[in-house]
Amino acid sequence: MRDNRKKDGWDEHQIVNKLKIYQEEHQRLTVLFNITRNISTELKLDKLLLIIMDEVRRALKADRCTVFLLDSERKELWSKVAHGEREIRFPSSLGIAGYVAKTGEILNIPDAYADPRFNQEIDKKTGYSTRNVLAFPMRNKLGEIIGVFQVLNKYEGLFSRQDEQLLDAISAIAATQLENAQLYEDQKTTLESFVGTLASTIDARDPLTAGHSNRISLYSDEIAKMINLPQKRREILRYAALLHDYGKIAIREAILCKNGSLSMDEYCHIQEHAMFTKNILKKIHFSRDFKEVPKIAASHHEKMNGSGYPEGLIGDQIPIESRILAVSDVFDALTSKRHYRDRMEFENVMDIMMNNAGTHFDRNIIDAFKKIRIDRLIEILEIDYIDQLRQEDLRYLAHFEVRHLLEVIKDGALNNEEDKMENLFYKYYQRKYFKSEDNEIQDDKIIGPSLKYANC
Repeated sequence: MRDNRKKDGWDEHQIVNKLKIYQEEHQRLTVLFNITRNISTELKLDKLLLIIMDEVRRALKADRCTVFLLDSERKELWSKVAHGEREIRFPSSLGIAGYVAKTGEILNIPDAYADPRFNQEIDKKTGYSTRNVLAFPMRNKLGEIIGVFQVLNKYEGLFSRQDEQLLDAISAIAATQLENAQLYEDQKTTLESFVGTLASTIDARDPLTAGHSNRISLYSDEIAKMINLPQKRREILRYAALLHDYGKIAIREAILCKNGSLSMDEYCHIQEHAMFTKNILKKIHFSRDFKEVPKIAASHHEKMNGSGYPEGLIGDQIPIESRILAVSDVFDALTSKRHYRDRMEFENVMDIMMNNAGTHFDRNIIDAFKKIRIDRLIEILEIDYIDQLRQEDLRYLAHFEVRHLLEVIKDGALNNEEDKMENLFYKYYQRKYFKSEDNEIQDDKIIGPSLKYANC
C-alpha cells in the first residue's frame, strides 16, 4: 500500500512541502495587502516614507530600513527621514545605495564590511554597526530608477531570495504611491506660491496693512490647534486666511486708504469686498480638497446673530473656519496701526471681543483664543521684528496664556511671577523695546480705544 501511495503521488513529504509553499505565499500576499492598505491613503511625503520604511522593516524582519529618493537635478540621493537618523543626503555615485541607483542591480550583501562599496564612515560617525545589507532599486512606471531601498541587519541569519522577491513587490507598490505624494507636494508648492502672490497684491495696494493676511493665518492656526481642528481643515483655513481680503482689490483706493471715518456709502462699498472675494476666488480652480476656500474666505464678516455680511448667515451656518477668521481678523485690526488709529490698548481690545461673544463671535472661538500662549501671541504681533525679541523673555512668557494675562489685568498681580509676566507683555505690546540711546520710544505710541473696527 505504501508503494501504491507513492506511485499515485501521495508522498507525505510532498504534501507537507506544498502546504508550506501555500502558507508562505499566503503570508506574502497578506503582507503585500497590508502594506498597500497602509500606504495607499497617505500623500504627505514625510509620513509616507516612515510608513514604507516601517512596513519593509517589519516584513523583512530587519533592524533598519531607509528609502533614498533620487534627486536627478542635484545628482544626489536623499531621505527626509531614516530609522535612527535625521535627513540624509549624499552624491548619488557613493556607497551601496549609489551603486544600486547607478546600475539598477540588486545587492544582497552578507558581510557589509567585506564589501568595498560599503561606506564604513557612516557607522563610525553614528555608532551603528552594520552586519548585512539588502539594497534594491525602486522604479517608476517608465522603468526609470527613482530611489533605492536599503535594509540593514536581518534579525536572524541573512537576507534570502524570498526577501528579495518580497521587496521587489513592495518596491512597485511604494514607487507608485511615492510618485503620487511627490506630485501632490509639487501641486501644493504651486498653490502656496500662487496664494502667496495673490495675498501680496493686497499688501502692495495698501502698505500700511501689509502683513495683515499673514498674521490672520497665524492667529487662526493657533486657535485651530486649541479646538483640535483636523490638519486638513487647518490647511484650508490657512489658504482662506491668506485670501480673505482679496476682494479689496476691487475697492476704490480713495476709500480703501482713507484717513478718517467713512461715510455710509463708503462703508457699504467697503463691505462689498467680502462678496468680491468670493466671486473672484470661485473663478480659480481649487482641487477637491480646497474647494471650500472661497466660501470660508468670504464669510469672515458673518456674525453669529445673523447681522453680518455678505449673506447674513446665522450660527452654525457660518463655517467653523470663518468663525475663527472673524476673531483673528478683528483682533489683528484692533492691534495694528491703521489709517485712522494706532494700536489699541490690549484690555480694550479684549473687552470688545468678549462683549461681542455670542452675537458677533462664536463664544467657543473666543475661549480658544484666550488659551493662546503669550509668547506665541507676541511673536505674531511683532512678526516684522521677530529678530529683536529676546528669547529669554519669550521662554518666560511661554508659561502663561492670554486668559492668565486677562486675570492679572482685572484683579492685579498676585505674585512676582504674574507681575513680571504682565510687564514683559506690555514691553512688547507697547513696543517699549524700541528705544534710542536716550531711551525714547521710537515706534508707534499707544492711544485709547476706538470702536471703529467694523471696516477692518
